[in-house]
Amino acid sequence: MNTALGTVVAGSLSEGLTVRINPGIALEHIKTGKFLTVECPPYKFFSLVTDLRLEVTHPDIVLFPPTEGETLLRNSLLQRHVYMTAHIKPMLMLDAHGRIVPVKTIPGHFSSVFSAQAADIALIFGDEHEASRRYFNVGTPLDMPTPVCIDLDRLTERSNGIFGKTGTGKTFLTRVVLAGLIKQQKAVNLIFDMHGEYGIQARREGAGQSFVKGLKSLFPDKVVIFSLDPTSTRRRGGAPDVIITLPYQAIGVEDILSLQSELNLHSTALEAAHLIAARYKNDWLSMLLSSGDRLKEFANELGAHPESIAALYRKIKRVERLPFFSSTPQGFENVIDQLMGYLARGINVIIEFGNYNSAFCYLLIANIITRRIHEEYVARTERFLGSQRLQDEPQKLMITIEEAHKFLNPQAASQTIFGVIAREMRKYYVSLLVVDQRPSGIDSEILSQIGTKIVAQLNDEKDIAAVLTGTSNAVHMRTVLASLDSKKQALLLGHAVPMPVVVQTREYDEAFYQAMNAHQALDTLQAQQVIDELF
Repeated sequence: MNTALGTVVAGSLSEGLTVRINPGIALEHIKTGKFLTVECPPYKFFSLVTDLRLEVTHPDIVLFPPTEGETLLRNSLLQRHVYMTAHIKPMLMLDAHGRIVPVKTIPGHFSSVFSAQAADIALIFGDEHEASRRYFNVGTPLDMPTPVCIDLDRLTERSNGIFGKTGTGKTFLTRVVLAGLIKQQKAVNLIFDMHGEYGIQARREGAGQSFVKGLKSLFPDKVVIFSLDPTSTRRRGGAPDVIITLPYQAIGVEDILSLQSELNLHSTALEAAHLIAARYKNDWLSMLLSSGDRLKEFANELGAHPESIAALYRKIKRVERLPFFSSTPQGFENVIDQLMGYLARGINVIIEFGNYNSAFCYLLIANIITRRIHEEYVARTERFLGSQRLQDEPQKLMITIEEAHKFLNPQAASQTIFGVIAREMRKYYVSLLVVDQRPSGIDSEILSQIGTKIVAQLNDEKDIAAVLTGTSNAVHMRTVLASLDSKKQALLLGHAVPMPVVVQTREYDEAFYQAMNAHQALDTLQAQQVIDELF
């Protein structure tokens, strides 16, 4: 039987409800972020605990508190005169017709408050086993074993974000979400894997430092690896499906814009790059790098300031040291054609950087490839709008980027392709999954466009304020965010969940592997049974 935790004693629609906790209820049963229901027939209100307070009926009680030996007095006070209240915020309600609707009223005085039950969770967040395959389990509510699902159909409609300070498990959360998208085939994914954590395997933090499977290991026929460093990929037990080689002609001036702060480029150096590109088009970088011994003469030919040209040359010359760039104008179209071919067939692509995982390489490669892919998707979308044939409709593409504040800071967001994608949302079937430990570094307009946020622990007040940008009930969510555990807890809020909820995140372990590869696991078991019978 579900025991009442307390009763509603005060509150308002805008500020939430005050609940007096019943005597005898253990404190560990009431936590910030806990999912509760308020019964007020014929309505049921689904609510979240946002704050807790200790109260007394008379101020003198706290001036002269009972000692440990005054057991009778202590018990008497606990029964009537000292108590705990919880502040809860109703997020949704079940109306008299059994429909889930936004909260437009409040329960009356003395309405009973209960812990949410499994049926409540399934009613609100859906069931992973539905035939539609739109729901995917990402964790469980606090102190409950019932799965909480995100709506993958709604997740792929907008750009999304996974945030949390270093060490809170952002990568594991990202891997879980990507595995859900791949398993349920709701979007094809392009993942810029900066540190080699999504492909073959990754190290699990903590005692023992064991390893966990990457997405290529979980879905070998649905994931391919494009590698900038094939030697590194092979050392980690994999084999790249495609080795990336790029000509200098693939680098546009717009790709350099995102590197302005990384390279400490002055605006005059960028103007010089535009001057070179205006004359030499796609060969602008080749012409710049080949003019190293006559920079002054080259500047005079362009009508540019020699010092600006020299500064640009010094900053960009490091491209020559990267083995995957070539002065030969071949290879790029082949790589892009292969990548687009995989994405068109619904095969997910991981781009591994290996030992070339500096911010410079990551920003440059991600911008180059994403810019071209965006151009292709715009063309495909326009063809689909022209033909209006379903077979011409592009498949949804989600692009995962780490260190997102480097792409989407206020300076870069207005100029780079990632800012364009974040603002356009699903107009051209392309969205972002941004992963970052510093949401305050992301442009506030971009943050307000992010549809669903999965937020692990954040301590910095600027980061907490930033991640709640554009979120209703932001004031109530601040306390919830601040009280998250440092690992394996996250706040889900936004477009893909009906209401905010704190979850104990799903374990990324053998049980998860089997859930992702149910058919493969069955085949392996059958093969083992045959071997056992033979020998």
